[in-house]
Amino acid sequence: MKNLIFSMLAVGAIIMGGCNEAMNSGDEGKGRLVVKITDDPFDISYIESATVTITKVEIRRVGDGVPDGNPFMVLSDDTVTIDLIDLRNGLTQTLIDMEIEDGEYDLVRLYVDEAGLKLKDIEDPYKVKVPSGEQTGIKIFISPALSVSGGLTEELLLDVDLSRSFILRGNMNHNNGFIFKPVIRAANMTTAGRIEGMVKDTAKVKVKEAKVWITQDTTVATAFADTMGYYAIIGVPAGTYSIFATKEGYDTVKYENISVLAASKTVRDFILTKK
Repeated sequence: MKNLIFSMLAVGAIIMGGCNEAMNSGDEGKGRLVVKITDDPFDISYIESATVTITKVEIRRVGDGVPDGNPFMVLSDDTVTIDLIDLRNGLTQTLIDMEIEDGEYDLVRLYVDEAGLKLKDIEDPYKVKVPSGEQTGIKIFISPALSVSGGLTEELLLDVDLSRSFILRGNMNHNNGFIFKPVIRAANMTTAGRIEGMVKDTAKVKVKEAKVWITQDTTVATAFADTMGYYAIIGVPAGTYSIFATKEGYDTVKYENISVLAASKTVRDFILTKK
């Protein structure tokens, strides 16, 4: 899946299949924070690149009674530009790996200076407007709050859904540019699993760029199969979901009551029928 998940791993054991990893830290009362990024894409067949430039990352500690009313801790003020199109089907990029004070953290704030979108067959990329992203930051709530304990690493995934984050002004025939209004899902990787599988047609031909998505009342996450027909959705909170797959010219296939367990992998393959 082109996970354009802004996968931000905050303080979490980077473990898809096991126990929290103990860290040999010399400082008591601190845990380790790892921040990564990935993407949950929109229709990638039109996109050559989708970049975001992040200038600062902050995290908020729960009940921090700070006198100035600003309980945010700066995790990084380095400028980094990331091409989300490179992060597909479970791939992530580490933004932060550091120790932070023990406690409960319930919100991450990203400051985005600019975003860019390059469409295929169009020579010039679009410089995308980011409303208030640089001034006030983009808030991503963590629920339940992330618990950081001394000697352990916790991981938080920030999943940016590109299909809803880049808003077209006008239409493809009368394109007036794009606005970047990120839709970001935060997932505690210590209590999340993943869903992956293959998408083929009835002749067993791999179906690239098939859209796969999971729902639990509403859409939770989306992926697109790669050139080998493989998809993966990571950072899925433990629970029961419906999962769908389709592509233009094919029927939609749906499976219900798909169980996802913490730190585990669920495999679900699809066979699509041409219309």
